Amino acid sequence: MFIAMNRFRIAKGQEDAFERIWLGRDTRLPELPGFVAFHLLKGPEAADHTLYASHTVWATKADFDAWTTSEQFRSAHSGAGGGGVSGIYLEHPTFEGFEVRQTIEAKAG
Repeated sequence: MFIAMNRFRIAKGQEDAFERIWLGRDTRLPELPGFVAFHLLKGPEAADHTLYASHTVWATKADFDAWTTSEQFRSAHSGAGGGGVSGIYLEHPTFEGFEVRQTIEAKAG
């Protein structure tokens, strides 16, 4: 399993705008082989920003890599790239990729 995360530092007062952008996106992730799950996470607040992370789970790193070169990826990111969309982002997101080494799940029942 492979987990892909992007961390976003969002300017204070821009949290609702950021969430509207993400919640209003037309996701195409479920179309991709190996896609498992997506989570948008809201984290701690600092004096000038709130931390968010996008957390995508893939069956394999190869599935994630295929996503990054897919038409669905290009479509999903066509409006991105302006790092400072209306002053929402303090900087470009920080990408972090992780290969899962251990998983512990709750027991059924």
